[in-house]
Amino acid sequence: MGRAFEYRKARKLKRWGNMSRTFTRIGKEITIAAKAGGPDPDSNPRLRALMQNAKAANMPKDTVERAIKKATDKDAGDYKEITYEGYGPFGIAIFVEAATDNNTRTVANVRSYFTKHGGSLGTQGSLTFLFDHKSVFKIKPKDGISLEDLELELIDYGVDEVIDDEDEEGNELIALYGGFEDYSNIQKYLEDNGFEIISSEFVRIPNDLKEVTAEQRATLDKLLEKLEEDEDVQNVFHNMKEDEEE
Repeated sequence: MGRAFEYRKARKLKRWGNMSRTFTRIGKEITIAAKAGGPDPDSNPRLRALMQNAKAANMPKDTVERAIKKATDKDAGDYKEITYEGYGPFGIAIFVEAATDNNTRTVANVRSYFTKHGGSLGTQGSLTFLFDHKSVFKIKPKDGISLEDLELELIDYGVDEVIDDEDEEGNELIALYGGFEDYSNIQKYLEDNGFEIISSEFVRIPNDLKEVTAEQRATLDKLLEKLEEDEDVQNVFHNMKEDEEE
């Protein structure tokens, strides 16, 4: 199994704390996508994919519609997607993705979390070499198509790993990992060939995981939780190895 499998296993141990937090995160992504590519999902592939994510998360239809409408609301904040990179205590690399209408506020908050918990915020691009930026699709299996056949077919579209997966109810899914820049090609192939896309996202997979003690993990978890609780933060990635006993 490759790094994507190990990453997926680790992510399963840490889910978003509550449904409203998930809705807020997806809602911001929908607003940004609608503003960038228009409010019609038929002509906006990114918006179409995010609406699938919303459906998979059981996000109410009216909440999705409000998020789309917000893209054309002149009084609504103009969200910008920004990344912050730094080191937590014990040399753990932390990559923070945010969507904010006030970068001054967000960077001040993120810096304070790092400082108060024994870490330091670095410059943009300082951690890029430690993480691979990937696009991930979760799709329903199709009868008569094996994982091996699917992987061979999708190699030309940028997919480099195909994994058996399941949703929270235990239903079988297939996870596809590809390059960040290959997202559109993969999405188009899946849609053109009648695959049902359950969800899709961008992730940062660490090239190398660092071991920490239980005591160090407790300290790091406080910083990670503080970051994830911030209303402007969308995703937090790190290279701390998960505790096998969790």
